[in-house]
Amino acid sequence: MFAAAPALASKTIELIPGTHWSLLTVTCILLFVGAMGKSAQFPLHVWLPDSMEGPTPISALIHAATMVTAGIFMVSRMSPLYEMSDVALNVVLVAGAITALFMGFLGVVQNDIKRVVAYSTLSQLGYMTVALGASAYSVAMFHVMTHAFFKALLFLGAGSVIMGMHHDQDMRNMGGLRKYMPITWITSLLGSLALIGTPFFSGFYSKDSIIEAVHASHLPAAGFAYFAVIAGVFVTAFYSFRMYFLVFHGKERWMENHGSEHAHHGDHDDEEPSDDHHHGLGPNDKPHESPWVVTLPLVLLAIPSVLVGFFAIDPLLYGDFFKGVIHINHELHPALEEMGHEFHGPVGMALHALTSLPFLLAASGVIVAWYFYMKAPHIPAAIKQKFAPVHTLLENKYYLDEIYFAVFAKGSRLLGTFFWKVGDMLLIDGLLVNGTARLVGYFSGVVRKLQTGFIYSYAAIMIIGVLVLMTYWLKPLILR
Repeated sequence: MFAAAPALASKTIELIPGTHWSLLTVTCILLFVGAMGKSAQFPLHVWLPDSMEGPTPISALIHAATMVTAGIFMVSRMSPLYEMSDVALNVVLVAGAITALFMGFLGVVQNDIKRVVAYSTLSQLGYMTVALGASAYSVAMFHVMTHAFFKALLFLGAGSVIMGMHHDQDMRNMGGLRKYMPITWITSLLGSLALIGTPFFSGFYSKDSIIEAVHASHLPAAGFAYFAVIAGVFVTAFYSFRMYFLVFHGKERWMENHGSEHAHHGDHDDEEPSDDHHHGLGPNDKPHESPWVVTLPLVLLAIPSVLVGFFAIDPLLYGDFFKGVIHINHELHPALEEMGHEFHGPVGMALHALTSLPFLLAASGVIVAWYFYMKAPHIPAAIKQKFAPVHTLLENKYYLDEIYFAVFAKGSRLLGTFFWKVGDMLLIDGLLVNGTARLVGYFSGVVRKLQTGFIYSYAAIMIIGVLVLMTYWLKPLILR
C-alpha cells in the first residue's frame, strides 16, 4: 500500500459530480473516521462514558491502555499516507483539539468517580489525536504508553475507593478517605500528578511534547489546536484535583448524607457485590482500605506512572525506536525535527518547564480546585446557579445522546416502519402477493363464465372462432 501511494498522490475522484477530490485525502479522512469511532473522538465518543458501567478492571485495561488507543495506533502506522495529505492532517488536528478541550469540560460537572476518569480518558485521547495531526506520530504513541500507566492506575484507584465506600460511586458522599485508605490515596495522588503533567512525572514528558509539537506545526488548524491543548491543561488539572480533594480530603460526608433524602448513591454495582447488599456506608460503617490484591496493582502501576516518561522520552521521540515504522516528511512537517534541536535531555526539559505556561496553568488548576472544594465550597454552587444554562448543557453532555437518539434511533425506527408499511404490507403483500392472487381470480371468473356445459354454447363459440379465423386468413386475399 505504501509503495503504491506516491503514484496515487495526484489522482482525484468525483464523489459529487463536477467536484474533484484528492483520492489520498478521501482515503485518509475515511480511515480517520474509523479511528474516531474506535478512539472515541468527537462526535463519535458517546459510547465510552457509557461503557464505564462495566467492571473497573475492564475499564482500566481496555479504556486506558488497549482498545481505545487502536485508532491512534492505526493512524500512526498509516503515517506515509497521512504525510501526503495536509487536508487530512488538519481534519485530525481539529477533531483532536475539540475532543481534548470539550470532553475535559464534561469531566468538571461529573459526580460519579468513574465518569470523571472516563471523560479524562476522552480528553487525553484528544491530545494523542492532536499529536497525530501535527505529524508527531511518535509523540502520540509515547502518550499512549504513559497514559496507559497513569490512567489504569486512576481507574483501579477509583475501583478501590468504590469498594472502600461499599459500592457508592458518588463523590458527594465521600471526603476524608485519606486516613482510611492510605495506599489508594498516595497512588491516586501520583496518578493525578502524572495526568496533569507535573514535571518529572511520566505524563509531563508526553503531554508537554504534544503541546510543543502543535506549537511548532505550520498547519492552518494548528493555532486552534494549540489554544485547545493549552486551555485543556488548566481544565485537566481542575477536574483531576476536584476529584482528588472531594474523595480524599475535606470533611467526611458519608455520615451526613446517610439516610437523608439527598443521598446520591452510585446507581450500579461495580465490583463484586458485598455481603450487605446495599450501596454506600451504613450509619456505623467506615471506609476501609482494599485488600492487597487491589492495592498491589496500584503500587505496581504508580512506579511507571512516575518514572517511565523520564527514561523513555529520548529513545522514543529522538532515537531510532520507531525507525522504519513511522514516516515523516520533515520538509513539509518539521515540528518533531525542530523539537529535537531544542531537546537537552529529560532533566533539562523538566527544569525548563517550571517556568512554562502549561506548568503555570496546571498549578493554577490545582489551586483553584483546592480553593473551590476545600476552602469555599459555596463558590462552585454559586457558579452553578449563575451559569445554570451552561451547567445544564454540560450535565446533558451537549445533548449529543438526545440528538443521536432522535436522529438515528428514532430515524431507524421510522425508516423501518416505512419499509414495513409501504414496502412489506403495501407493495410485497398487497401488490405482489395478494394482487397477483386477485388478478388470477379475476381472469378465472371471466373464463368461468365461458364454461357453461351447454353444447350449443360451445358450437356457437366454435362457429364464431371459425368466422374470425376465416376473416383473418381471407382478408389479405380479398384485399389483394
